[in-house]
Amino acid sequence: MTTETTGAVSAAVSGQDTLQKFIFDNAAVRGQFIDVSHTWQEVVARHAYPTAVKKVLGEMVAAAALLSANLKFNGSIIMQIHGDGPVRLMVVECDSDLRLRATAKLDPDATIPDVASVPQLLNATGKGRFIITLDPADKVPGQQPYQGIVPLDGDDMATVIENYMLRSEQLDTRLWLATDDSVSRGLLLQKLPHHGGKAEATPVSEEAALDTWHRAVMLASTLKEEEILATDIETLMQRLFWEETIRVFDPLHPSFHCSCTREKVGNMLKMLGEEEVNGTLDEVGQVGVNCDFCGQHYTFDKVDCAQLFITDAPAEVLIPPAASIN
Repeated sequence: MTTETTGAVSAAVSGQDTLQKFIFDNAAVRGQFIDVSHTWQEVVARHAYPTAVKKVLGEMVAAAALLSANLKFNGSIIMQIHGDGPVRLMVVECDSDLRLRATAKLDPDATIPDVASVPQLLNATGKGRFIITLDPADKVPGQQPYQGIVPLDGDDMATVIENYMLRSEQLDTRLWLATDDSVSRGLLLQKLPHHGGKAEATPVSEEAALDTWHRAVMLASTLKEEEILATDIETLMQRLFWEETIRVFDPLHPSFHCSCTREKVGNMLKMLGEEEVNGTLDEVGQVGVNCDFCGQHYTFDKVDCAQLFITDAPAEVLIPPAASIN
């Protein structure tokens, strides 16, 4: 593999996840490898999801970081599937610093086999929806987040996202994702618009660029799920693209982080309304809220709740923390 580097392909540091960007020389094809296993282990440690649910959610975690790394804005990407099967909701959030959190909500009466496709889990009657929201951290007054909503189209998570990117972004994207109980890895390739001409140091024809794209996809398609799970990023890159000339950038390092706070949970309670909150207080004497992302427990007594509804602070939150209230 011939490389022109702004950084270097580096083995993952112990305890640290890695996202490695690269671009094919003069071919308008970019790629990213990701190993987000440590972050994924943080998610798994907080939930006892069935095996099939962990597979899809873990692939979403890797995919969210891969897509977020290509965004040039200060904010978060929120990837959601609203399902109509035994799984009702899957959510992964990744901010511009590649800090991730994830959760899923299951039908409490559902029996989920160890092996199940995305349609079986989330699209039983064809009403499942895949949603990507881009939420800027520095919104101006009145600015709304961008949201793309499409039918849940695909038997696996990689296909769902590929179809979304082609339909919503008109961008050829290919993904290879693999997850088990402890490992979450992936590869993304994208075909960028071809410009050619004098702007490029070594102009290349559109036909040559297209040939590189097809060759890169063909090489990546030789990857098996077991190979991705068992092989580190550096080895995978060498194994696939050793004959290619690519430019490699400094690695990035995703991590687990939950953005829930007591203030955000309080805002969520204000959105529920004083009547509903007081009803819970009358029944149990306090309101307890568990963050479904990280498991953090927040307790509000009668005094706390009274203060919520006498303050002038706004009750709006774009996406309140996924939570269980008791």
